[in-house]
Amino acid sequence: MTDLGPNDMVDRNGWGRDRPAPAGSPRDPPAAFVEQANVSDEDIYERFAAEWPDCWERAAALLSWNRSYESVLEDGDAPRYRWFTGGQLNAAYNCVDRHLEEGRKTHAAIRWEGKQGERETHTYRDLYVAVNEFAAALCDLGVDEDDIVTIYLPMIPELPIAMLACARIGAPHSVVFAGLSADALAARMDAADSEYLITCDGYYRRGDAFNQKSKVDNARLELEHDVETVVVDRLGEDLPHVLGDDEWDYHDLREAFAGETVEPVSRDAEDMLFLMYTSGTTGEPKGVVHTTGGYLAHVAWTARSVLDVEPADTYWCAADIGWITGHSYIVYGPLALGTTTVMYEGTPDYPDRDRLWEIIDRNAVDVFYTAPTAVRAFMKWGEEYPDRHDLSSLRLLGSVGEPINPRAWEWYHEHIGNEECPIVDTWWQTETGAIMVSTLPGVDEMKPGVAGPGLPGIDVQVVDDDGEPVEPGGTGYLTVDRPWPGMARTLYDDDDRFRSEYWGRFSTPENDDWTYFSGDAASVDEDGYVTVLGRVDDVIKVAGRRLSTMEIEGAVTDAKGVAEAAVVGRSSEAAGTDIYAYVSTERDCEPDDDVRHGIETAVESAIGELAVPERIVFTPELPKTRSGKIMRRLLEDVANGEELGDTSALRNPEIVGEIQSESDG
Repeated sequence: MTDLGPNDMVDRNGWGRDRPAPAGSPRDPPAAFVEQANVSDEDIYERFAAEWPDCWERAAALLSWNRSYESVLEDGDAPRYRWFTGGQLNAAYNCVDRHLEEGRKTHAAIRWEGKQGERETHTYRDLYVAVNEFAAALCDLGVDEDDIVTIYLPMIPELPIAMLACARIGAPHSVVFAGLSADALAARMDAADSEYLITCDGYYRRGDAFNQKSKVDNARLELEHDVETVVVDRLGEDLPHVLGDDEWDYHDLREAFAGETVEPVSRDAEDMLFLMYTSGTTGEPKGVVHTTGGYLAHVAWTARSVLDVEPADTYWCAADIGWITGHSYIVYGPLALGTTTVMYEGTPDYPDRDRLWEIIDRNAVDVFYTAPTAVRAFMKWGEEYPDRHDLSSLRLLGSVGEPINPRAWEWYHEHIGNEECPIVDTWWQTETGAIMVSTLPGVDEMKPGVAGPGLPGIDVQVVDDDGEPVEPGGTGYLTVDRPWPGMARTLYDDDDRFRSEYWGRFSTPENDDWTYFSGDAASVDEDGYVTVLGRVDDVIKVAGRRLSTMEIEGAVTDAKGVAEAAVVGRSSEAAGTDIYAYVSTERDCEPDDDVRHGIETAVESAIGELAVPERIVFTPELPKTRSGKIMRRLLEDVANGEELGDTSALRNPEIVGEIQSESDG
């Protein structure tokens, strides 16, 4: 963790004590949207503040409870707050069974789009049958309540089916992103003491069969305990596989328990629903524990209030379920509301760059939620691709994963939303469980490039080194001063690390004023709107001054012809650190000296001469995970000439070699 002292918050050559990130002109939500919005009451902020914490009963009311809770919030050993104590419920029942009881058996629950052009629609009745049959199979394999089941699957329907089957029998799941390595899988299973694994033979990567089973075999060799393994046959004859000891075929198990039903296990609101390990791109992976009642209530409420999801909608979050966004806003949030959620196995540019717009057009998607990284790629490819398709079904657009710069926001608004769709620019984390900062699309005006205020009931503050709120226009640390329902309860088997990393920066066990430290830097304006500037650790110290890599990247992407940029530091004896900018230009823009000069001018004008990159490296694309995140760690390794870390999560590993060649040139 990098501490930023008062002298480090420089005004013209850093993130700017008195200069918040630039933003476009504010926009009111369209009147037609407000008329139908799930939340359009402008008094909601005041009511939540006046009624806190009982205001969160509105979220709990979206769920079905086996036993009513006795209190909304109960202080435990700080910061182990307990939500909806005494209440009992089952997540699978809330996401599946109750929708059948409401007469919606034939309503589509999941629409799946496969990498090879396959399409499947699973109704809520189909989902009920699949979840029950697989839950029965898991019980037969010996899975008991509270056993942690690891799931290592790509974006195929068996992934949410497995999650819900685990939830049905009270077994927490630990989903490991399918692109991670065998070592990463083994480390997570070992840390979680997990003796059960659900995986597949392989998956397709740009049309080629990729062997997942071999990674599983290697991971099992690293573990000291036996593992019962279920294998989904995804590739058929394209990649034959053999099952060994303690390995079972998923479809055979389903067939063996065809028609079986399993009574949903009633879980305490504070019982663990799932364990999610952080990506591990920095430091040791952390097992974040999320519970059943508070988490499910929070994701359901934000899916309804922020993403404006209705049961009649076709909704698409273009993330991967291997990360928290997919858990919250592909599976649990939309399914708890009884809507149709779209799952896509492929990448945005295969087989062509209009793949996403084709899916939106064909499925008449109402709400689309994606990452700024993807939006910048769409910009680079050009508006001709979305122009090929009818996107008029879209009602709302969302952004998640990192800050979206104003230019990308405007492009998204114009070319995807036809200037008729509100955009919700959301900030939240694995540890928060659900959205924390965003505009309410039926209430608040939008400011391009600015996330928005803390949601009703969420006490977000931007504070200085002493924990005091900064003045409007000021920059500091993004914190949360009150507990919230979706908050992580601890780190698995590591309460001390949980307290020190998230709650120790501005509070101590001796005081009652516990403050959550997000690890992000932010600015705040006179309306209380927050602009997230990136991780506090994403700071480069140049000539004694600390510069935000996120702000430098924003200035670089404002230069004419630039589509995407990633900024990292290279160790330097002269300056301590040199700034390296890896830049991808827009389509039909030749990366030449004019573009280079434009970048330097843009950075100097926006931040100061000190922030101008020492080296600008042009690359056709940046290294990204299959969930669309730029792997800045790898670029830092390249810049410093160090041995590369694990590249197994990349969707375009070949680009790293090209970037190395350019960097060495």
